[in-house]
Amino acid sequence: MIGYIIAAIVGIIIGVVVMFIYCSASKQTLNDAKREADIIKNEAEEAAAQKKREALLEAKEEIHKNRADLEREIKERRSEMQKTERRLTQKEETLDRKTDAAEKKSEELNRKLANIQKSRDEAEQYKQQQLERLESISGLTREEAKEFLVNSIEQEAQHDAAIKLRDIQQQTKDEAEKYAREVISSAIQRCAADHVAEATVSVVPLPNDEMKGRIIGREGRNIRTLETLTGVDLIIDDTPEAITLSCFDPVRREIARLTLEKLIIDGRIHPARIEEMVEKSRREVEQVIKQEGERAVLETGVHGLHPELIKLLGRMRYRTSYGQNVLQHSIEVSHIAGILAGELGVNATQAKRAGLLHDIGKAVDREMEGSHVDIGVDLCKRYREHADIIHAVQAHHGDIEAKTLVACLVQAADAISAARPGARRENLEAYIKRLEKLEEIANTTPGVSSSYAIQAGREIRIIVNPDQVSDSKMILLSRDIAKKIENELEYPGQIKINMIRETRAIEYAK
Repeated sequence: MIGYIIAAIVGIIIGVVVMFIYCSASKQTLNDAKREADIIKNEAEEAAAQKKREALLEAKEEIHKNRADLEREIKERRSEMQKTERRLTQKEETLDRKTDAAEKKSEELNRKLANIQKSRDEAEQYKQQQLERLESISGLTREEAKEFLVNSIEQEAQHDAAIKLRDIQQQTKDEAEKYAREVISSAIQRCAADHVAEATVSVVPLPNDEMKGRIIGREGRNIRTLETLTGVDLIIDDTPEAITLSCFDPVRREIARLTLEKLIIDGRIHPARIEEMVEKSRREVEQVIKQEGERAVLETGVHGLHPELIKLLGRMRYRTSYGQNVLQHSIEVSHIAGILAGELGVNATQAKRAGLLHDIGKAVDREMEGSHVDIGVDLCKRYREHADIIHAVQAHHGDIEAKTLVACLVQAADAISAARPGARRENLEAYIKRLEKLEEIANTTPGVSSSYAIQAGREIRIIVNPDQVSDSKMILLSRDIAKKIENELEYPGQIKINMIRETRAIEYAK
């Protein structure tokens, strides 16, 4: 029993010793771990402090750099603001000086205006006094004296103007008539053109009247096809062995005429054949148009025209004006203008070109709105003709004033070509209306007692009332009538105004 107790005590002692030894070892291990942790902590703190110092250094450097840039920018802006401020100050000073000067000038002007107004009032008062004295001396009021003076000055001025105008006209006529006659006669002699006027209605002869029925076709299908394809109206009436073609477009009328002639020769007349012949005739007409345009260019010696203008010239082969072929008229005008230009020392090439193109608008005036002059100007602009050529085309009928010698020559050549005998003709109705309108213009003029259109409307003789129209006033009156005729009438060539004034005294000896 005691042994067990001793053994237990020894075991306890041994356990306590072992526990003590274990605790000592654990305490040593804990102390080592603590020391190692302190070392790691210290190293981490030192590294963190080092990083912090480096970051602070970098931040300080960046802040210093940004501060330097900012200070430099602030300095530059401050310098610019100072310069701007100086400029504004200078401008303000200049504006103040100008304002002061303007105020001084305004004050000076006001003083001058006041003095002027004062002088004007004094002058008006003095003038009124003088007028009252004149009225009392003359026995006429101011308005009566003014009317008398104006009437006397007007009559005197009209008389002087008429005398001066007559002297200038006579002098110009004496100097220019001989030379103009020589130049124009030379131009006309050197330009030998046909005097035959062409018809404006196309008539197709038939071999027999039976052909009319074949052309009409069953239920009119042939004539409807032909009219639809060509745009031409076929007039089939009682005229023996003939068909009349009616159309405003001369090219379409020519295509229809050729088509009918081909169908009559061929004998096979049905819609399909008509369509084939219309297309063939159209190609032939287009070829003729091209050839006629090239012929006109070669004949006149005008080079460098746009191909479309050449085609338009060829189309004028089928266009007539007062029965005169427009293409032949344009060629003739080109020749005459070139000859006149050569005689006067003007650019003949330009004159011939303008003469050839002056009526180019008539090639398409039935298809486009506007006068042939406006259409011709647009065409020349479109195909980049010279400005002088465009001006000559625009001025050849006097729509605008001719400002170049070439335009004047084209006007003269156009008048010469249109006015020569046999060049143009017009129907009886238009001719009678023109004569009646001519006499109407003259008879409605104050001071005219009667008038008579003679020489086929190329001259009008006017009898004036001698009590109303004086010799000097006749000159002005004739010019007024000429202007009215130019503005209200369309006519080829020119019209002579022959004014007559006479006073008769009749007495009988008994």
